[in-house]
Amino acid sequence: MTTDDRKEQTRRRIIMAACEAIAEYGFEGVRMRIVAERAEVSTALLHYHFDTREKLFLEAMKFSFENTGAEEYEAKPPRKNPNTWILARVIDACLPRTAELRRDFVLWQELWLRATRDSDSRLLAIDLYQQMHEWVAGVIDKGIGASEFTACDVGKVADRLLVLTDGYGIRLLLEDPRLSLADARAAVWAAISPDLGITRKFPE
Repeated sequence: MTTDDRKEQTRRRIIMAACEAIAEYGFEGVRMRIVAERAEVSTALLHYHFDTREKLFLEAMKFSFENTGAEEYEAKPPRKNPNTWILARVIDACLPRTAELRRDFVLWQELWLRATRDSDSRLLAIDLYQQMHEWVAGVIDKGIGASEFTACDVGKVADRLLVLTDGYGIRLLLEDPRLSLADARAAVWAAISPDLGITRKFPE
């Protein structure tokens, strides 16, 4: 293993530790010492890679965005109606269904809060949300191109999916007893399926 490889592994370990610590304590409650302990590195080495909490937070958010729910939408779809199945997995990746997705959803809440006060966080939040919108729109476009979905206003359908998963996601995160995961999935699906001309039942 080269020196560069070791540096990259250390950097990745620090970022993963930061994601866990920020989700547990919130950005304001996290100290660099806590992240260093979780990453099993010295504070000096942590500061070598990230000289401020702010820079570490932004990198943690980018890492979270790039890896959130990867196992959901990278799984092999069925041969029948593959784009419908993929779109359902996108919804699953946008809801706090597992411990990892709950952690990443909390990180998004931290980013949104900081974005109201910090310009770097605001720019990152806007950029990541645009990338997410393009990801969802790309799945819909592909389904239309394969004649699996009917033609529609792709941007508006993508917006609707993201707005609903954000809202229902918060309620699931809070463990609202009036909302189950099945209810959230069904509600999002019911809101987008008519525009796409697909089954009204969420594909498991």
